[in-house]
Amino acid sequence: MTRDLTRYALAAAARGWHVFPLAPNGKTPPRGFTAWQDRTTTDPATIRRIWQRPYNVGIATGPSGLVVLDLDQPKPGEQPPPQWNRPGIRDGADVLAALCDQDGQPLPLETFQVRTRRGGLHLYFTTPPGETLTNTQGSHGNGLGWLIDTRAHGGYVVGPGSHVTDQDATGTYEVLHPIPPALLPAWLAERLRPAPLPPQKPVTVPLASDRRGSYIRAAVLGELQRVAGSPPHGHNNALYLAAVALGQLVAGGELDAAAVITWLTEAATQVGQPYREAQRTIASGLRAGARRPRTVAA
Repeated sequence: MTRDLTRYALAAAARGWHVFPLAPNGKTPPRGFTAWQDRTTTDPATIRRIWQRPYNVGIATGPSGLVVLDLDQPKPGEQPPPQWNRPGIRDGADVLAALCDQDGQPLPLETFQVRTRRGGLHLYFTTPPGETLTNTQGSHGNGLGWLIDTRAHGGYVVGPGSHVTDQDATGTYEVLHPIPPALLPAWLAERLRPAPLPPQKPVTVPLASDRRGSYIRAAVLGELQRVAGSPPHGHNNALYLAAVALGQLVAGGELDAAAVITWLTEAATQVGQPYREAQRTIASGLRAGARRPRTVAA
Protein backbone atom coordinates (compact mmCIF):
# COMPACT_ATOMS: atom_id res chain seq x y z
CA MET A 1 0.00 0.00 0.00
CA THR A 2 2.79 2.46 0.91
CA ARG A 3 4.59 1.73 -2.36
CA ASP A 4 1.36 2.28 -4.34
CA LEU A 5 0.61 5.58 -2.63
CA THR A 6 4.17 6.75 -3.27
CA ARG A 7 3.66 5.90 -6.93
CA TYR A 8 0.48 7.94 -7.08
CA ALA A 9 2.11 10.91 -5.34
CA LEU A 10 5.06 10.77 -7.76
CA ALA A 11 2.70 10.50 -10.74
CA ALA A 12 0.83 13.61 -9.62
CA ALA A 13 4.09 15.51 -9.09
CA ALA A 14 5.29 14.45 -12.54
CA ARG A 15 2.27 16.31 -13.94
CA GLY A 16 3.44 19.41 -12.06
CA TRP A 17 0.83 19.03 -9.33
CA HIS A 18 1.81 19.99 -5.79
CA VAL A 19 1.15 17.21 -3.30
CA PHE A 20 1.09 16.85 0.48
CA PRO A 21 0.15 14.02 2.85
CA LEU A 22 -3.33 13.25 4.09
CA ALA A 23 -3.96 11.02 7.09
CA PRO A 24 -3.96 7.27 6.33
CA ASN A 25 -7.48 6.34 5.18
CA GLY A 26 -8.52 9.98 5.67
CA LYS A 27 -9.25 13.20 3.80
CA THR A 28 -7.48 15.75 6.02
CA PRO A 29 -3.78 16.37 6.79
CA PRO A 30 -2.31 14.11 9.49
CA ARG A 31 -2.09 15.34 13.06
CA GLY A 32 0.79 17.76 13.46
CA PHE A 33 0.97 18.60 9.76
CA THR A 34 -0.08 22.24 9.99
CA ALA A 35 -0.14 24.99 7.34
CA TRP A 36 -0.34 22.45 4.51
CA GLN A 37 -0.54 25.31 1.97
CA ASP A 38 3.11 26.11 2.66
CA ARG A 39 4.33 22.50 2.68
CA THR A 40 3.31 21.12 -0.69
CA THR A 41 5.96 19.66 -2.97
CA THR A 42 6.74 18.26 -6.40
CA ASP A 43 10.22 17.02 -5.41
CA PRO A 44 10.55 13.23 -5.93
CA ALA A 45 13.09 12.77 -3.10
CA THR A 46 10.84 14.61 -0.63
CA ILE A 47 7.85 12.57 -1.77
CA ARG A 48 9.67 9.27 -1.31
CA ARG A 49 10.67 10.33 2.19
CA ILE A 50 7.19 11.49 3.24
CA TRP A 51 5.36 8.52 1.77
CA GLN A 52 7.39 5.97 3.67
CA ARG A 53 4.21 6.00 5.75
CA PRO A 54 0.86 5.02 4.16
CA TYR A 55 -0.40 8.57 3.75
CA ASN A 56 -3.16 9.38 1.34
CA VAL A 57 -2.38 11.94 -1.35
CA GLY A 58 -3.60 15.53 -1.24
CA ILE A 59 -3.28 17.69 -4.35
CA ALA A 60 -3.15 21.45 -3.73
CA THR A 61 -5.20 22.86 -6.59
CA GLY A 62 -4.01 26.48 -6.45
CA PRO A 63 -0.25 26.05 -6.94
CA SER A 64 -0.95 23.17 -9.33
CA GLY A 65 -2.86 25.51 -11.65
CA LEU A 66 -5.98 23.38 -11.35
CA VAL A 67 -9.70 23.87 -10.99
CA VAL A 68 -11.42 20.63 -9.98
CA LEU A 69 -15.17 20.12 -10.25
CA ASP A 70 -16.43 17.68 -7.61
CA LEU A 71 -19.66 16.11 -8.88
CA ASP A 72 -21.01 14.38 -5.81
CA GLN A 73 -23.67 11.79 -5.04
CA PRO A 74 -26.46 12.61 -2.58
CA LYS A 75 -26.16 11.15 0.89
CA PRO A 76 -28.81 8.63 1.96
CA GLY A 77 -32.13 10.42 2.32
CA GLU A 78 -30.81 13.72 0.91
CA GLN A 79 -33.30 15.54 -1.30
CA PRO A 80 -32.52 18.26 -3.86
CA PRO A 81 -33.31 21.86 -2.93
CA PRO A 82 -36.38 23.39 -4.61
CA GLN A 83 -34.47 24.93 -7.53
CA TRP A 84 -33.06 21.53 -8.47
CA ASN A 85 -36.08 19.39 -7.61
CA ARG A 86 -36.95 18.47 -11.17
CA PRO A 87 -37.10 15.29 -13.30
CA GLY A 88 -33.70 13.86 -14.23
CA ILE A 89 -31.73 15.59 -11.45
CA ARG A 90 -30.29 12.91 -9.17
CA ASP A 91 -26.68 13.94 -8.53
CA GLY A 92 -23.97 16.49 -9.29
CA ALA A 93 -23.36 15.09 -12.77
CA ASP A 94 -27.03 15.67 -13.64
CA VAL A 95 -26.79 19.25 -12.37
CA LEU A 96 -23.74 19.89 -14.57
CA ALA A 97 -25.57 18.42 -17.56
CA ALA A 98 -28.51 20.74 -16.87
CA LEU A 99 -26.16 23.74 -16.69
CA CYS A 100 -24.57 22.73 -20.01
CA ASP A 101 -28.01 22.44 -21.61
CA GLN A 102 -29.02 25.82 -20.17
CA ASP A 103 -25.92 27.53 -21.61
CA GLY A 104 -25.92 25.58 -24.87
CA GLN A 105 -22.56 23.99 -24.09
CA PRO A 106 -21.27 20.42 -24.47
CA LEU A 107 -20.52 18.33 -21.41
CA PRO A 108 -16.84 19.02 -20.58
CA LEU A 109 -15.86 15.39 -20.08
CA GLU A 110 -12.73 15.25 -22.26
CA THR A 111 -10.38 15.93 -19.39
CA PHE A 112 -8.61 14.13 -16.53
CA GLN A 113 -11.26 12.28 -14.51
CA VAL A 114 -11.20 10.55 -11.14
CA ARG A 115 -13.96 8.40 -9.65
CA THR A 116 -14.40 9.29 -5.97
CA ARG A 117 -14.95 6.82 -3.15
CA ARG A 118 -18.72 7.60 -3.05
CA GLY A 119 -19.19 7.10 -6.78
CA GLY A 120 -18.94 10.78 -7.67
CA LEU A 121 -16.60 12.33 -10.18
CA HIS A 122 -13.68 14.75 -10.07
CA LEU A 123 -13.13 16.65 -13.31
CA TYR A 124 -9.68 18.27 -13.44
CA PHE A 125 -9.16 21.43 -15.51
CA THR A 126 -6.30 23.89 -15.87
CA THR A 127 -6.93 27.42 -14.66
CA PRO A 128 -7.41 29.99 -17.45
CA PRO A 129 -4.48 32.44 -17.72
CA GLY A 130 -4.91 35.48 -15.53
CA GLU A 131 -7.76 34.00 -13.50
CA THR A 132 -7.75 33.53 -9.72
CA LEU A 133 -10.69 31.27 -8.98
CA THR A 134 -11.45 30.15 -5.45
CA ASN A 135 -13.35 27.29 -3.83
CA THR A 136 -17.12 27.07 -4.09
CA GLN A 137 -19.69 24.92 -2.36
CA GLY A 138 -22.98 23.86 -3.93
CA SER A 139 -25.26 26.74 -4.85
CA HIS A 140 -23.78 29.16 -2.31
CA GLY A 141 -22.28 32.41 -3.57
CA ASN A 142 -20.85 31.87 -7.05
CA GLY A 143 -21.20 28.07 -6.79
CA LEU A 144 -22.47 26.07 -9.74
CA GLY A 145 -25.30 24.16 -8.11
CA TRP A 146 -26.49 21.33 -5.90
CA LEU A 147 -23.86 18.62 -5.29
CA ILE A 148 -21.16 20.47 -7.24
CA ASP A 149 -18.20 21.82 -5.29
CA THR A 150 -15.10 23.31 -6.88
CA ARG A 151 -11.57 23.42 -5.59
CA ALA A 152 -9.11 25.99 -6.91
CA HIS A 153 -7.01 28.68 -5.22
CA GLY A 154 -6.75 27.86 -1.51
CA GLY A 155 -8.16 24.36 -1.81
CA TYR A 156 -7.19 20.76 -2.35
CA VAL A 157 -8.62 17.45 -3.49
CA VAL A 158 -8.02 13.89 -2.39
CA GLY A 159 -5.80 12.48 -5.10
CA PRO A 160 -5.99 9.25 -7.10
CA GLY A 161 -4.95 6.11 -5.25
CA SER A 162 -6.11 7.39 -1.87
CA HIS A 163 -8.34 5.07 0.14
CA VAL A 164 -10.81 6.65 2.55
CA THR A 165 -12.62 4.87 5.35
CA ASP A 166 -15.22 6.65 7.45
CA GLN A 167 -18.87 6.46 8.47
CA ASP A 168 -19.97 8.20 5.29
CA ALA A 169 -18.47 5.78 2.77
CA THR A 170 -15.43 3.62 2.14
CA GLY A 171 -13.62 3.45 -1.15
CA THR A 172 -10.66 4.37 -3.34
CA TYR A 173 -10.18 7.33 -5.67
CA GLU A 174 -9.57 5.83 -9.12
CA VAL A 175 -8.41 7.45 -12.37
CA LEU A 176 -11.03 6.97 -15.09
CA HIS A 177 -9.62 9.12 -17.89
CA PRO A 178 -5.83 9.68 -17.63
CA ILE A 179 -5.52 12.36 -20.31
CA PRO A 180 -4.02 15.80 -19.54
CA PRO A 181 -6.50 18.22 -17.95
CA ALA A 182 -8.31 20.45 -20.41
CA LEU A 183 -8.49 24.20 -20.03
CA LEU A 184 -11.51 25.17 -17.94
CA PRO A 185 -14.23 26.20 -20.41
CA ALA A 186 -14.78 29.96 -20.54
CA TRP A 187 -18.47 29.68 -19.65
CA LEU A 188 -17.61 27.78 -16.46
CA ALA A 189 -14.88 30.28 -15.58
CA GLU A 190 -17.43 33.06 -15.98
CA ARG A 191 -19.86 31.33 -13.61
CA LEU A 192 -17.11 30.67 -11.05
CA ARG A 193 -15.52 34.11 -11.17
CA PRO A 194 -15.89 35.74 -7.72
CA ALA A 195 -18.05 38.83 -7.46
CA PRO A 196 -16.07 42.05 -6.85
CA LEU A 197 -15.32 42.67 -3.19
CA PRO A 198 -17.32 45.42 -1.53
CA PRO A 199 -15.44 48.63 -0.70
CA GLN A 200 -13.19 48.18 2.30
CA LYS A 201 -14.54 49.71 5.48
CA PRO A 202 -13.10 49.67 8.97
CA VAL A 203 -14.48 47.15 11.44
CA THR A 204 -15.90 49.13 14.35
CA VAL A 205 -14.53 48.22 17.78
CA PRO A 206 -15.78 50.22 20.79
CA LEU A 207 -13.42 52.81 22.26
CA ALA A 208 -11.69 51.99 25.53
CA SER A 209 -11.88 54.20 28.61
CA ASP A 210 -8.97 52.87 30.66
CA ARG A 211 -5.54 51.30 30.26
CA ARG A 212 -6.82 47.74 30.51
CA GLY A 213 -9.55 48.44 27.98
CA SER A 214 -7.06 50.08 25.65
CA TYR A 215 -4.91 46.95 25.76
CA ILE A 216 -7.85 44.73 24.88
CA ARG A 217 -8.95 47.02 22.06
CA ALA A 218 -5.41 47.04 20.65
CA ALA A 219 -5.36 43.23 20.80
CA VAL A 220 -8.65 43.03 18.89
CA LEU A 221 -7.53 45.52 16.24
CA GLY A 222 -4.23 43.70 15.86
CA GLU A 223 -5.97 40.40 15.16
CA LEU A 224 -8.39 42.01 12.71
CA GLN A 225 -5.41 43.54 10.91
CA ARG A 226 -3.83 40.07 10.79
CA VAL A 227 -6.83 38.96 8.72
CA ALA A 228 -7.09 42.12 6.62
CA GLY A 229 -3.38 42.09 5.78
CA SER A 230 -3.06 38.37 5.01
CA PRO A 231 -2.03 37.26 1.49
CA PRO A 232 -4.69 35.63 -0.71
CA HIS A 233 -3.52 32.09 0.05
CA GLY A 234 -3.28 32.82 3.77
CA HIS A 235 -6.70 34.30 4.60
CA ASN A 236 -8.07 31.17 6.23
CA ASN A 237 -4.94 30.51 8.29
CA ALA A 238 -4.82 34.13 9.48
CA LEU A 239 -8.50 33.98 10.42
CA TYR A 240 -7.93 30.82 12.43
CA LEU A 241 -4.98 32.31 14.32
CA ALA A 242 -6.96 35.49 15.05
CA ALA A 243 -9.90 33.44 16.33
CA VAL A 244 -7.59 31.44 18.61
CA ALA A 245 -6.05 34.59 20.09
CA LEU A 246 -9.39 36.32 20.67
CA GLY A 247 -10.93 33.04 21.82
CA GLN A 248 -8.44 33.04 24.69
CA LEU A 249 -9.74 36.44 25.78
CA VAL A 250 -13.33 35.27 25.41
CA ALA A 251 -12.59 32.26 27.62
CA GLY A 252 -10.95 34.58 30.16
CA GLY A 253 -14.08 36.71 30.34
CA GLU A 254 -12.45 39.72 28.67
CA LEU A 255 -14.49 39.73 25.46
CA ASP A 256 -18.00 38.79 24.40
CA ALA A 257 -18.08 35.80 22.06
CA ALA A 258 -20.86 37.19 19.87
CA ALA A 259 -18.96 40.44 19.36
CA VAL A 260 -15.77 38.59 18.45
CA ILE A 261 -17.63 36.44 15.91
CA THR A 262 -19.14 39.58 14.36
CA TRP A 263 -15.78 41.37 14.11
CA LEU A 264 -13.97 38.39 12.65
CA THR A 265 -16.77 37.64 10.19
CA GLU A 266 -16.72 41.22 8.90
CA ALA A 267 -12.95 41.12 8.51
CA ALA A 268 -13.06 37.75 6.74
CA THR A 269 -15.79 38.64 4.27
CA GLN A 270 -14.05 41.89 3.36
CA VAL A 271 -11.01 39.93 2.14
CA GLY A 272 -13.24 37.55 0.19
CA GLN A 273 -13.59 34.56 2.50
CA PRO A 274 -16.83 32.64 1.80
CA TYR A 275 -19.24 33.21 4.70
CA ARG A 276 -19.78 29.56 5.60
CA GLU A 277 -16.08 28.75 5.42
CA ALA A 278 -15.30 31.76 7.61
CA GLN A 279 -17.88 30.70 10.18
CA ARG A 280 -16.38 27.21 10.42
CA THR A 281 -12.86 28.58 10.78
CA ILE A 282 -13.88 31.09 13.45
CA ALA A 283 -15.73 28.44 15.45
CA SER A 284 -12.73 26.12 15.29
CA GLY A 285 -10.35 28.89 16.40
CA LEU A 286 -12.58 29.94 19.30
CA ARG A 287 -12.74 26.34 20.51
CA ALA A 288 -8.96 26.07 20.40
CA GLY A 289 -8.52 29.39 22.19
CA ALA A 290 -10.97 28.38 24.91
CA ARG A 291 -8.53 25.69 26.02
CA ARG A 292 -6.08 28.40 27.15
CA PRO A 293 -8.06 31.26 28.74
CA ARG A 294 -6.27 34.61 28.99
CA THR A 295 -7.01 37.58 31.21
CA VAL A 296 -5.64 41.11 31.27
CA ALA A 297 -4.39 42.66 34.49
CA ALA A 298 -6.13 45.84 35.57
